[in-house]
Amino acid sequence: MYKVEVVENGVQATNTIDMLNNQGYSKEHIYIFAHDKDRSENLTDATDTGSVGMKEQGLFDSVGNVFKKRGDELRTKFESLGLTTAEAEQYEEVLDHGKLVIVGSDSAEK
Repeated sequence: MYKVEVVENGVQATNTIDMLNNQGYSKEHIYIFAHDKDRSENLTDATDTGSVGMKEQGLFDSVGNVFKKRGDELRTKFESLGLTTAEAEQYEEVLDHGKLVIVGSDSAEK
């Protein structure tokens, strides 16, 4: 099970992460996405949330992301958290407009 929230900025992201944390999602299973990779990494570090890596994606997808365009990489990461292909495409498009997507997952496993 997962919950997805869309926010405009880092302040809203922090508030949303706190809300998800209060709803029982552990910070290590809350993921923040931005289309810009540096922004995504900075926000993940600043909010002390999880990052989608080999554990969530598996070796094949994790290595494959090195060769993918950012949009493809983001869709793969969304799907590794349990989102459908259609949802992954929808939220990747939201990221194209400069917004942030936060995913709270019950666990890091599918």
